[in-house]
Amino acid sequence: MRIVVAYPVGGVSSDIARELARGLEARVGVPVIVEHRPGAGGTLAMDLAAKGPADGSLLVFSAITPLTLAPWLGPLPYDPEHEVAPVAALMATPVLVLGTPALQAAAAADFGAMLELARSRPGAVRWATSGIGTTGHLVQQRVAAAAGVSITHVPYTGGGRQLTDALGGHFEVLSSNVAAAQLRLVREGKLVAPAVSGERRVPSLPQVPTLAELGFAAANQVSTFGLFAPGRTPAALVERLNAEAVAVLQAPALRERLEASDNVPLGGSAGEFARRIAAEREVHRAWVARSRAQPPR
Repeated sequence: MRIVVAYPVGGVSSDIARELARGLEARVGVPVIVEHRPGAGGTLAMDLAAKGPADGSLLVFSAITPLTLAPWLGPLPYDPEHEVAPVAALMATPVLVLGTPALQAAAAADFGAMLELARSRPGAVRWATSGIGTTGHLVQQRVAAAAGVSITHVPYTGGGRQLTDALGGHFEVLSSNVAAAQLRLVREGKLVAPAVSGERRVPSLPQVPTLAELGFAAANQVSTFGLFAPGRTPAALVERLNAEAVAVLQAPALRERLEASDNVPLGGSAGEFARRIAAEREVHRAWVARSRAQPPR
């Protein structure tokens, strides 16, 4: 069995996928290999899910945005509603907004001051994300729209290199999924976190307000990650894969790793996961349509 991760080595998805592979290998009795296929906001890996063998030998570990947001941003090489089968919802990951050494100290520590800087110098604030169509990109776009500021988007293909560049001050702001490395850098004072997304503040950084608390409810988005299979996979096999994945998710090894990095374990049936994706796809469709209908500032 192969688990293809939609992001580069070194991020939270990489760590969780390896732990998931170990658990699945023990349960199903076959080797489980983790591979990485980063790029295009996760759509490259999702294309593998759409076109791969429908026998349970290929699973893709990805956020749901290649199925919910990417369809409204441009043409895709796969049908997001029919060629990909949601298998199991694994985790919800808050998005940290991080100020880098390139940002003035006062602006890095205060979200409102950062936006005032962007307002006074249109386009001068560079905001990096893991790529076009990712949750971090959505957060950046919704903040900019709500605040009425012009921000320069700097898309990457994943978390590893963008963290290195953040420390080097290659841009002013970064959207990054919460993970152990990011939390450590904030605690060490190498990066500053003026905001985080999610229903509540993350336990590791209780002083950091949520975007909703700061008045940006529409930007208060979390990344939902899960497992996906080719859409032609028989329903009975999808249900078995779901049962095995959820069992691994409920085991202490994986839950403790998730909770230690402030990620929220999910679970549930494949059908529930599919309904979650369909609902979020409609939310993004409506938001993109409204954004395109608005005249440019």
